[in-house]
Amino acid sequence: MSGHTDNSVLIAAPLDLVWEMTNDLESWPGLFTEYAAVEILGRAGGTVTFRLTMHPDDDGVAWSWVSERTPDRDALEVRARRIEPGPFEYMDILWSYAAEGTGTRMRWVQDFRMRPDAPVDTAAMTDRINANTPVQMEAIRRRVEAAVPAGGVR
Repeated sequence: MSGHTDNSVLIAAPLDLVWEMTNDLESWPGLFTEYAAVEILGRAGGTVTFRLTMHPDDDGVAWSWVSERTPDRDALEVRARRIEPGPFEYMDILWSYAAEGTGTRMRWVQDFRMRPDAPVDTAAMTDRINANTPVQMEAIRRRVEAAVPAGGVR
């Protein structure tokens, strides 16, 4: 069984600002509430390889993994995947952006499968992702909207 999630948020900000802020990896600890650190490990062409470290969980574990992201500004998409998958057999994420009214729709589609020895199965992880993604998207929405220049969305 594969896991699949599809979540989006409408951000009252210009597409260029949403794209810029959400693709500035070094700023992610201030954009997401769950990430404590981002370390850029390499850049090759348009692909960035990086390590993400989360804030410690209730058991004091600071989960960390290596991912890569390849943005395509013309297509308004970013393809990402974990290359150090940890408890996942695989985790692929498609970020897409679209102008919608005076704002920007940001969407994350995640496809994954958990390893048989993972602490949770694929169905449980699907539930966790669908519970956490709206929380993170709301934090991002608030922070990006706070960065909209005076005078509002143009």
